[in-house]
Amino acid sequence: MLVVGFAAGPLRANCYLLAQAAGGECVVVDPGQDSGEPLAAALAEHRLTPVALLATHGHPDHVAGAAGHDLPLHLHPADREWYEGPSVPLAEGPLELAGLALEVISVPGHTPGSVACAATASEGGRLVLTGDTLFAGSIGRADGSGPDLERSLRTKLLGLPDDTVVLPGHGPATTIGRERASNPALIGAEA
Repeated sequence: MLVVGFAAGPLRANCYLLAQAAGGECVVVDPGQDSGEPLAAALAEHRLTPVALLATHGHPDHVAGAAGHDLPLHLHPADREWYEGPSVPLAEGPLELAGLALEVISVPGHTPGSVACAATASEGGRLVLTGDTLFAGSIGRADGSGPDLERSLRTKLLGLPDDTVVLPGHGPATTIGRERASNPALIGAEA
């Protein structure tokens, strides 16, 4: 699996491209504010063609760039109020896009419609795109609900294997195991 990521916009939100390999179709995850130019450069560099847009949640720093594409945005209905362009309702469960098998995990709390997207690479590695729910060393604000955020972290994300690579909505990558062991908001939390 090819994973390309870059930060864009004043809030430095991470945008990711997921593909089976260079030179094929890809999914663009979180095409946020000011992502157009770096996205075009990444697509050209890896010879990728976007066939789907997906949002981990509806905040503008994660969806504002979607309007510049001729593709609908896969977005949880609970966050639809923040995005005016065409969208496809995103529900929890399996989803196949660009030949990739993704697992959509509902993680409300940062927003009512926050989701994480997990995938297993053909090489065997696991990853999860957590949006603004889980970061390296911290967790997201509870703009939706604090108890929901805590429950999402404990019952959904901490249940993933320790070697799962976390690709957050802001900042560097980490792993579930590292966050379980050292994230101040998660120490002592049980999956």
